[in-house]
Amino acid sequence: MAIIELKVPSPGESITEVTIARWLKKDGDYVEKDEEVAEIESDKATLTLNAEDNGAIKILVPEGEVVKVGQVVCSIDNSVKGTAKKAATSSVKPAPAENGKKETKITEEKKPEPVSSDGYAKGSPSPSARKMMEENAVPAGKISGSGRGGRITKGDVLGALSKGFDASSAQGWAGTRDTDRQKMSPLRKKLGQRLVAVKNTTAMLTTFNEVDMSQIYAIRAKYKDKFREQYGTNLGFMSFFTKAVTEALFRFPAVNAMIDGDEVVYHKYCDIGIAVSAPKGLVVPVLRNAEAMSLSEIEAGIKGLALKARDNKIELKDMEGGTFTITNGGVFGSLMSTPIINPPQSAILGMHNVVERPVAVNGEVVIRPMMYIALSYDHRIIDGRESVSFLVKVKEMCENPHKMLFGGKDPNDVLMGF
Repeated sequence: MAIIELKVPSPGESITEVTIARWLKKDGDYVEKDEEVAEIESDKATLTLNAEDNGAIKILVPEGEVVKVGQVVCSIDNSVKGTAKKAATSSVKPAPAENGKKETKITEEKKPEPVSSDGYAKGSPSPSARKMMEENAVPAGKISGSGRGGRITKGDVLGALSKGFDASSAQGWAGTRDTDRQKMSPLRKKLGQRLVAVKNTTAMLTTFNEVDMSQIYAIRAKYKDKFREQYGTNLGFMSFFTKAVTEALFRFPAVNAMIDGDEVVYHKYCDIGIAVSAPKGLVVPVLRNAEAMSLSEIEAGIKGLALKARDNKIELKDMEGGTFTITNGGVFGSLMSTPIINPPQSAILGMHNVVERPVAVNGEVVIRPMMYIALSYDHRIIDGRESVSFLVKVKEMCENPHKMLFGGKDPNDVLMGF
């Protein structure tokens, strides 16, 4: 018999404490080597704790507990050879037959719910009744079915609504005075501290513009199927804006810079942070050298980072660095906002919802898909002229995507040598 102790790994330099966010296994469960047993959350990222051998796990620290890096949080008894897993998955074996009598199967089987002659289980609602119940948050247990075999009909739901029912059992607000107090996660606390620090330590301003998305829409409509077939990913807006941003950063290097003490550091590369909403909160993984990427490489990179964020697999190295950030509140329906700079960067671009609006084009009013864009910047190193010109350049290249192939210039100008 050997007991293996699992210690909290270090998420990165300067991190001394983490929180046991969630146990993926129960005390006594059988685990296999390299299987994930817990999620550990620091103020910068979420990582997993993996089993070092096969055996039965013993949990020593409850969920939500703050522990030191290197502390033992669980142990594995590797003398257990799969018994816990088998107990959870196998049925009870029958006792041996005695005196030649036929053995009796003692595994209890779940009896199927009785089904009426019209194909519906007893007490289940018809499709129209189910829809009405969902729309009005009516619990099924509060309605008696009058249909064949006890089936709940639309008339039964209407009758229940007209008579009223106990709202406390319905979904949504129940009209109580209850509260739910939850401990703030380390990631959320760190995020709050950073955002407040940005507001207090930078001279942050925001400038706005709008983009006519007609050309990008046309390209996506024409090439989306072939793009997905060839590259295995969708052609989205983010790749166009990322490419436009890298071209604009080349012309306005101060937007791609950051303050380090008494010096300004100018980057000759574009590591673009993409703000992603993860289950634990907002994270900003980074696309390295985005200026050298094609649209397909950008889309594939964003997709990979988004999947890692969704599954809480984002590592500290995925978020380190970054010279400029793009955030897209439009996916949630935001029409306009003022994004907050991601320190120590000096600027962030905010994308928003695309809405068809009447605009003037060549003296005529036409309907076009329009998007507001916003650039928040640190006025200490970025002047108004640079910030506005940067945003105009992003707008120009998104409205004329062919310019992204010629260094932000018109193809005819390149041909003429201008």
